[in-house]
Amino acid sequence: MSSDKFENYTKDLGALVKEYALDSISDFNREKSDFNTGYMMAFHRIVTLMQQQAEVFDIDLKDIGLEELSESDFLTISSSI
Repeated sequence: MSSDKFENYTKDLGALVKEYALDSISDFNREKSDFNTGYMMAFHRIVTLMQQQAEVFDIDLKDIGLEELSESDFLTISSSI
């Protein structure tokens, strides 16, 4: 397989994860239910795992589309629970 295929997959996956994570934050802000809290925190874990692994592999967060999401985006919100 070509490296382009992996690069495209990674960029697309990062963009989708970011979109779903932002949606989960919006859902939580709209209704602070147990489900929305858990769903948002699951995306927190996925995003931070992807960011940590990118750092380990020396991959710029811009290359996976997750440079604009930070742990504080989730923690600031979740601290108001």
